[in-house]
Amino acid sequence: MQNKVQLIAYVDRLSGGGIAQLEALLTGCLQGVFGAVHLLPFFDPIDGADAGFDPSDHTRVDPRLGDWSDIARLARAMGVMADVIVNHISDRSPQFADYFENGSRSAFNGLFLTREAIFPTGASERDLAAIYRPRPGSPFLDTVLGTGERVTLWATFTPHQLDIDVRHELGQRYLERVLATLADSGVTMIRLDAVGYAVKLPGTSCFMLPETFDFIDEIAARARALGVEVLVEVHSYHGRQIEIAAHVDWVYDFALPPLVLHAFAFGNPEYLKHWIRIRPQNSVTVLDTHDGIGIVDIGADPADRGGRPGLVPPEQIDELVERIHAASGGQSRQATGAAASNLDLYQVNCTFFDAMGRDERRYLLARAIQFFLPGVPQVYYVGLLAGSNDMALLERTGVGREINRHYYTAAEVAAQLQRGVVKDLLDLIDLRNTHPAFTGDFLLLDSDQSTLRMRWTQGNASAELRVHLPDAEFELTYSAEDGTRHFVLGASGPT
Repeated sequence: MQNKVQLIAYVDRLSGGGIAQLEALLTGCLQGVFGAVHLLPFFDPIDGADAGFDPSDHTRVDPRLGDWSDIARLARAMGVMADVIVNHISDRSPQFADYFENGSRSAFNGLFLTREAIFPTGASERDLAAIYRPRPGSPFLDTVLGTGERVTLWATFTPHQLDIDVRHELGQRYLERVLATLADSGVTMIRLDAVGYAVKLPGTSCFMLPETFDFIDEIAARARALGVEVLVEVHSYHGRQIEIAAHVDWVYDFALPPLVLHAFAFGNPEYLKHWIRIRPQNSVTVLDTHDGIGIVDIGADPADRGGRPGLVPPEQIDELVERIHAASGGQSRQATGAAASNLDLYQVNCTFFDAMGRDERRYLLARAIQFFLPGVPQVYYVGLLAGSNDMALLERTGVGREINRHYYTAAEVAAQLQRGVVKDLLDLIDLRNTHPAFTGDFLLLDSDQSTLRMRWTQGNASAELRVHLPDAEFELTYSAEDGTRHFVLGASGPT
């Protein structure tokens, strides 16, 4: 993975078309901006129950976007990351159609996880209560197959996303086929989606178990054998993220977005500084993704009754959520929690730009903080364009996370790229991608309780960021052949 800023995007929602149109954008007006692109699910279909995260065929590109030759051509132009949806497949898949029709006689009998497979003698109330849930309600679907056989299918997310048994030979063969298909088409990075839920054992939370780490080791080894790096996607207690980082190439820094928002909202970066001191260095940094802003990532460990503390006290987390709702004019409240068919009740659904009250200066400083942290930065396509909440899409779909998944037309993209805040962001990306200091050593500098200071050095090259959080006063300096330069917002680039 190159030490350059990456883009995260749905193919059709940024390009206004398919893979060829996205490639034209990335090799045209955005030429050289990104070191790689994470293509959010482009598998068939992209418009199922969960915006592509419920593929009926994980080895087929949705024909509305193109085919594998389009992916291969894009991969020759830049690095490509794709999702491996580890935990489940669609109830509309040919595998489930065969299983539903033939039951225990199906060639896919054993692929789909059932409650009976984990609890062969039945599950007690205590067993069921222990299962960690990303959404309210039961994860089980009582089903009568076409043969008349009764099974209880496991569905962690929606009823249309059926969990697979990753320990079963059929589950392992299925995932191996997915990995091989991606690698054969030039994909060099994968994101393991929902991997925290993949291993279930009786009497446990069925989430991020020791056996889950073993499974992550196994699938990561298979991927590396194909020349593919692995990024793990798990929203969880921050200590668990540190554990995960030791097992994989890369782990998301999901604690960063709420900590940056907290630092600006409270004018105090002390909790953010603490995290900077202990966070994994092999992190992919984000401020926004296709999901909401994770709150569980800075809270206390929900799996520890002893109450391992979070990164931020609970009363301040509650206040932070309220401040995000206020900053967005109440829009995020309409898209969060039980308000809009949400799968993930531990996230606030809102664009990051709106979560910061559309304050362009603070938004750009948040990006500067992200880019200065060790790791590889990713920028979500809505964040790239400093996008606002799509209330019309939320109203049309009734799905909370759609508030931050706008469909841009080609004309909209062209117009947004002319905005000053977007031009400044592109200049920040260019500085992060090209300045030699960012390949060197990082230092969190001493500062007062209202200021964050960070510095990178590589030989004679250096770059330093100082942000005074209460008033967003800042200084970003970097070395150049003719001396020290200052980055000035609103000046169409460094000066």
